[in-house]
Amino acid sequence: MAKMMKAAVFIEPGRIVLDEKAVPDVGPGQALVRVTTTTICGTDVHILKGEYPVDRGRIVGHEPVGVIEKLGAGVTGYREGERVIVGAITPCGQCASCLDGHQSQCGGKAMGGWRFGNTIDGCQAEYVLVPHAMANLTTVPAQLSDEQVLMCPDIMSTGFGGAESGQIRIGDSVAVFAQGPIGLCATAGAKLKGATFIVTVDSVAERLRMSKQLGADFTVNYKTADPVTEILRLTNGRGVDVAIEALGTQQTFESCLRVLKPGGILSSLGVYSGKLTLPLEAFAAGLGDHTIVTTLCPGGKERMRRLMNVVASGRVDLKPLVTHRFKLDQIVEAYDLFAHQRDGVLKVAITP
Repeated sequence: MAKMMKAAVFIEPGRIVLDEKAVPDVGPGQALVRVTTTTICGTDVHILKGEYPVDRGRIVGHEPVGVIEKLGAGVTGYREGERVIVGAITPCGQCASCLDGHQSQCGGKAMGGWRFGNTIDGCQAEYVLVPHAMANLTTVPAQLSDEQVLMCPDIMSTGFGGAESGQIRIGDSVAVFAQGPIGLCATAGAKLKGATFIVTVDSVAERLRMSKQLGADFTVNYKTADPVTEILRLTNGRGVDVAIEALGTQQTFESCLRVLKPGGILSSLGVYSGKLTLPLEAFAAGLGDHTIVTTLCPGGKERMRRLMNVVASGRVDLKPLVTHRFKLDQIVEAYDLFAHQRDGVLKVAITP
């Protein structure tokens, strides 16, 4: 096996470059996965811009599909050469947080389960070292392609997580603000959860069209109509049962609050930077019985197995979300396209 590998590395704000790195050694409880397909996430763009701090020299990326190259001591139930995915969040499955049902907060630190491309080297590379392998390796069914399961590690898990945290019930009305990949998955998740009135907000016609395909009943282009006015009109002034925020801005967060019925749930998925404030009247001075809940992408092998079940069932088809394909050698070009949202890009598939 090669001793060196190509990898996308964070150098400084504004610069992620292709570099040569040593192929990691495999320790007890770990697995080395040869990456066959991965992708770029909005969070990677936050890292690129210096809005989210990671160490210089860190290999980025947290959405791997690949093949087990080598298993560390003590890892059982898997074999080398097996196709697997690994969630963006890699819980240990044994700490107090994991055993308390908060796997994403593994280790008792906020976001502690998010390791790839954050606290350890990620998967925009030829190989990735997977920690806590027995809690995180999920075998891919033979009938599913890499691109069919590429959304499972993060986008699908996060978007569905927003719908699940929102406790959507059969017959609920739901508003989803922003229809990037995560917002689109939240829309699909809301439909799966039984919402019968789903309205989505964005300004990109292609994304609004895709949201209709994934379950939206109404779409609002915020450049041509005020979404708050429009959603309140569509609900006869009642407001929605659940509002999902999938962008991470003051404006979208506030709009979610303004379209929410008293006693409703605001399910927040966005990564915010700077300061977030609550408008007093929309928050009913703190007396509106609102619930505000945040979600970090659920991870671990059982979560991944369930998501692949959804893909295999045909109930949700997320393959159309992959709009562009690049080789790992073209990673700088891929980041440039994705970060500037050019050419109708939703998600890119990167193949080493």
